[in-house]
Amino acid sequence: MKMFALCGLAVALVGTLGSTQARAQEAAPPYEVSRGDGYDDNVKFVWADVLRVDPIYEQIRSARPREECYETEVEHRDTGNRAGGTVIGAIVGGVLGNTIGKGDGRKAATVAGAVAGGAIGNNIGGRNDRYYTDTETRCRTIHDTVEERRIAGYDVQYRYRGDVFMSRLDYDPGERMRVRVSVSPAD
Repeated sequence: MKMFALCGLAVALVGTLGSTQARAQEAAPPYEVSRGDGYDDNVKFVWADVLRVDPIYEQIRSARPREECYETEVEHRDTGNRAGGTVIGAIVGGVLGNTIGKGDGRKAATVAGAVAGGAIGNNIGGRNDRYYTDTETRCRTIHDTVEERRIAGYDVQYRYRGDVFMSRLDYDPGERMRVRVSVSPAD
């Protein structure tokens, strides 16, 4: 009789343990996923519900170059044919110097007459210079400073197993996000 009582107690204990395990499995949310790669049995990845996502903005200043063009009046000088006047003046001056000079001074007089005649011819040719105005397009680069407002990150409020947490992320996680749960003994 004692033997049957012990067997009955063992069967009752096994039945109680089995139903306790079944209830523990039912209590765990169905969206928890264990890592399962044998890396760390105390770490698992689960899904948390996102309650609120607030974007964090930052002001950024940047210089943007742009080209600005405008019309302006420019004065031009048409020099005509100064070279022609210089050459003709040098020839005439050389001929005059050659006729005026006598003996050994004839060569020096020819050279001096050519130089003087060339200078006079250049000045006479310069008197015919014309001045006129014309319109030209000129461009310059201008650097404009621009301020932009960019999203630097997101403050995310989420709930896992009834507790509410807050984290700053680089992205908007949507309605649910994966979280890493690690359990270790508290000493």
